[in-house]
Amino acid sequence: MRIAAPLRHTLLAAAATAALLSAPGTATAAPALKATQATASALHPVAALAAERLATADLVAAAKWGTDSPIDDPAREQQVLDTVAAQAAQVGADPDEVRRIFRDQIEANKIVQRGLYQRWTAHPEQAPTTRPDLAVVRQTINRINTDLVQALADSTPERTVPTCRPELALAALQVHHEQHPDALHTRALVRSLASVCR
Repeated sequence: MRIAAPLRHTLLAAAATAALLSAPGTATAAPALKATQATASALHPVAALAAERLATADLVAAAKWGTDSPIDDPAREQQVLDTVAAQAAQVGADPDEVRRIFRDQIEANKIVQRGLYQRWTAHPEQAPTTRPDLAVVRQTINRINTDLVQALADSTPERTVPTCRPELALAALQVHHEQHPDALHTRALVRSLASVCR
């Protein structure tokens, strides 16, 4: 599934704006962003949790690096999708919609893992020297998934109106400003939010 071009361009522009706002010599622009953050929409938790989930991709990649474990894990992916769909039904969200959004979350996570594999292959000195416990990492992912399902349920009204895309772009901009992700994680964040707006 490809992300709609308008959302992709809006989120990339938002990420670029955030990068500009965080650059040296732009202190005058920061108060405007802080004022905007004070009125953060219900979509901010969705974007923030998507970014938090993406941060776990680094640990997953490090856990799998140098092993026979592939990046693609259809059995685990199906387990995640089934779990979040069941959680969605429990909190009054649309299970099919949540499943679709989490497919994007999974694909975004794999973008980060593949990007890290490419980086580590090209620069072995940057490759991880320790291997995180994947079971422990997955506990963290499960917690984030539960929180994200709730955030999606809570933001259903905001995700069903025409203003969703600009509000989501603003939320992504705020998250980018708060967390300062690199280009790989920024690209993955855009991918992770592809289906959030109806």
